Amino acid sequence: MKQIFGLALCLLTLTGCAVIPRGAGLQSEVLSERDQTDELGRPEFAVEIVTRNNLAVFADWPTLNTEHLRWINRIDQPNTRIITAGDRVTVTLWSTEDNGLLMSPGQRFTTLPEMQVSSGGTVFLPYIGSQRISGMSPERARARIQEEYLAVSPSVQAQLSLVEGRGRTVSLIGGVGAPGAYPLVDNDVTILQMISQAGGIASSLNNPQVRLQRNGTMYGVSADRLLNSPRMDTTLEGGDKVFVEADSRNFLSLGAAGTEAVHDFPSDTVSALEALSIIGGVSDTRADAQGILILRRYPASTVTADRRGPDHPRTVFTLDLTSADGLFSADQFAIQNGDLVYVSESPLTAASSILSAIGTTFGLVNNL
Repeated sequence: MKQIFGLALCLLTLTGCAVIPRGAGLQSEVLSERDQTDELGRPEFAVEIVTRNNLAVFADWPTLNTEHLRWINRIDQPNTRIITAGDRVTVTLWSTEDNGLLMSPGQRFTTLPEMQVSSGGTVFLPYIGSQRISGMSPERARARIQEEYLAVSPSVQAQLSLVEGRGRTVSLIGGVGAPGAYPLVDNDVTILQMISQAGGIASSLNNPQVRLQRNGTMYGVSADRLLNSPRMDTTLEGGDKVFVEADSRNFLSLGAAGTEAVHDFPSDTVSALEALSIIGGVSDTRADAQGILILRRYPASTVTADRRGPDHPRTVFTLDLTSADGLFSADQFAIQNGDLVYVSESPLTAASSILSAIGTTFGLVNNL
């Protein structure tokens, strides 16, 4: 009997000293180093409690790891076609004269060879010489050419057809159904019209981002904002390049969460509450609802002492989902690219693990 009790005592001692396996740390364990300092005398990290009183302060802090691109709002243009240098025009002349300069006997019309509008905006036409048509609508250019030919052949009538040159095309590079070069049929073609003409946005793209390259400058906006803001449906110009790409932002979830994985941003903004939904919530049996932690790294250049920026490059935001203010605040606190959402273990889970181990020990003693 003495040997049995001695064995039981040894088992209990080992149980008390051993580390009980857990899937995540307690909030107190994760934050235990906050009072320690680094070589510069700074704390290892800052801890910020997310509540209604400081949401506005956090919202003014820098946005991380995100490309900030400007966008061009729509400017209404007349929906007419304008001839520009590089366009190609074809002129057909009609006449009722039997012996005119422009037609052979019995011929009623002639089509001149296709001509490219020169860099100076002119085309050369038989008998009337160079004519400047750049900047005109096709109808205005037709009338101008006919007027000049009337001096040569009083009964002449002119027709003009236009094919836009490369200077009047937009390149749809990728992220659409049918990439390629598309002509601007008039001066008021918008980016959404062009994307639609190219087969729409590829359905495989996560939170698609529309990019417009113009004159060496890149502009960008999410497809969601573009679709919901008519004023942002910018008018395209010749030479524009357009492509659509997936949102590259993501965040990580670990601990007593529904899933431990890297998650893409499904929309432009994701709140902490939405992030918890994306990761599958928290474990009902393991998670500490008062210990939701969001770990974030800020560039050292953004650290300030006046609360206009973070107090420390390494900042831990804490959320308490057991109070109404905590829930409302979590729904307004924005997750950023690269954040770690860590769901800490409940202290009750650790206590339960210890009791279970003790119970197992006594069961072993009873068996002995």
